[in-house]
Order: sequence, then structure tokens, then C-alpha cells
Amino acid sequence: MEAKAIARYVRVSPRKARIVIDLIRGKSVPAAREILQFSDRAIAEVVAKTLNSAVANAENLHHVRPETLVVKTAFADEGPTLKRIRPRAKGSASRIRKRTSHITIIVAPREEA
Repeated sequence: MEAKAIARYVRVSPRKARIVIDLIRGKSVPAAREILQFSDRAIAEVVAKTLNSAVANAENLHHVRPETLVVKTAFADEGPTLKRIRPRAKGSASRIRKRTSHITIIVAPREEA
């Protein structure tokens, strides 16, 4: 009885997203929300929205109370990379890679996780 939510094409590198996601993996939903609320990283807001979406999916589809849920799985995969050009000295140019992430959060009831 798992519920899943995915945020795709989030404009932050997967490496930076994993820093926040590692904090909430395995935690109860209220504890994870509290951690994200007080995190000073920009990606914490997107992760919180994805977590809330997964909790809403569990409530609506499986009729589970949010207090009983645990973050079973949370990970950030690499999305497509936007390539941009930065002008450099002597008429040359270098490539800037603007990375994107796909954030996936799966919640499950406490005894199942």
C-alpha cells in the first residue's frame, strides 16, 4: 500500500537535491515535514511539495492517515541537461551545464516500511 509522487525536470542538480533527500529518508512524515520546513536549502521547498503530494495520494487512494506514514524511499535521478554558452577570453566560449532532477518520494504505512 505505497503511494508515490514524482517531481520531474526540477532545475537543481541531483547532487544538491540528494543532500536534502538524504535527511528525510526513513523518517516519519511529520518529522520529515519538520526537517524540510527548517532546511535553508532552496530545493527543500520542492521536496516538501513532492512529499505532500505523496501523502495526499496515500490519503485519497488508500485511505491512510498521514501520521502513520513513513518515507520508505526517496531519491533524485538526473534529468536532461540544458547546455548554455559562456563567453571567455580571446573570443572563445565554454559550455555551462544547467542540470535538472527528477525527485521521487514513496511513502508507506509504518509497519509495512
